Order: sequence, then structure tokens, then C-alpha cells
Amino acid sequence: MADRLEDHLADLAESGRRYVAPLAAERIRARGERRLRRRRAAAVSGGALLSAALVLGGLSLASAPREPAAPAGLPTPTASPFVPPTPAPGEEYAGELGYVYGAVAEGDGTVRVTVERLRATRGTVEPTGVVHTLVLPGRTPVEARRLTGGEPADVELGRLVEPLADGPRWVFVIDYDSAGRVQSLREAFWLTG
Repeated sequence: MADRLEDHLADLAESGRRYVAPLAAERIRARGERRLRRRRAAAVSGGALLSAALVLGGLSLASAPREPAAPAGLPTPTASPFVPPTPAPGEEYAGELGYVYGAVAEGDGTVRVTVERLRATRGTVEPTGVVHTLVLPGRTPVEARRLTGGEPADVELGRLVEPLADGPRWVFVIDYDSAGRVQSLREAFWLTG
């Protein structure tokens, strides 16, 4: 059986040699040179294309009109960077100290106010640079003292729109619950004049 298998393999190898003619060395070299020329041509055309793109980009930058940037306006309050404070563990509320001003009564019973966050240091306040807007129900409770004539009083925010409509003057502690909702405002009378 082994002899028959060897004979069969030998016949198969012989038939393969009869039908396949080896490539001549000249044809192999010619094929290699063609590949090399194609590769060089692609590199040269890619470099030329890159140079042309750089020249066009430089020309478009050089010919662009040079206009000064528009002057920056006054900073406007934005709601996006503001994150309400969260109560510490075991606390019911977290407080934010800030000027409350620019109050505007909205038609739906809410009051829009601007808050400029403050930092208290040694009995004085200094702005932190964070300014944001709050829209609160007009029924939001406010503990006031100087704002209501010197006597401590609990009033609704809707009744204080007029005195709070001016610029930064009144300092408040704004109480936030764990969901970030304003629960009340307390006038920080001990920090103002």
C-alpha cells in the first residue's frame, strides 16, 4: 500500500512539473521594478499634494481680514456652571451666602432674582465671581430684619420684589434642601453695615 501511495504522489508531482513553467528571472525582476516605481510615484504625488494643501492653507490665512474681536459686554448671570450646595451628612439644609438683587416678578407668581455668591472673612464679605439666576415661588419664606425696617419678620419673597430690584445691596443666606431646591432666604444682617 505504501508503494502505491508513493507512486501516486510521484505521478502527481511529475504532472505538476509538466504544466507549470517557472518564471524567468527577467520577468521576476521586471515585476519587482514595476512595484518599486509605483511606490515611488505614490510617495512623490502624496508629497506634492501635501505641499499644495499647506500653501493653500497659508494663503487663506494670510488673506483673511483682520478684524478686532467684539468687546466683551457686562457679565451676565448664567445657570449652567452653578451647582447648588448640598447639605452635610446629618444636616437638613445647605446654605449659600450671596447678594440677592435684580428681583423681577414673573406673571406666573414666581420671582426671578440674581445671586452673586459671597465669601465671609472676618466679618466682611467678598465676591467669589459666581453669579447665577434663581426663579423662586413668590411664597418662598424670607427671614428679614433691616429689609423690613429693623424688626425681625417673616415675609414672602413676592412682597420684597421692589426693595430687591436694585443692584447688589442685600446679603442673604439661601437655604437649599438635599434636592437642590431653595427652601428659604435669611437676611444676613450681621454682615451688612
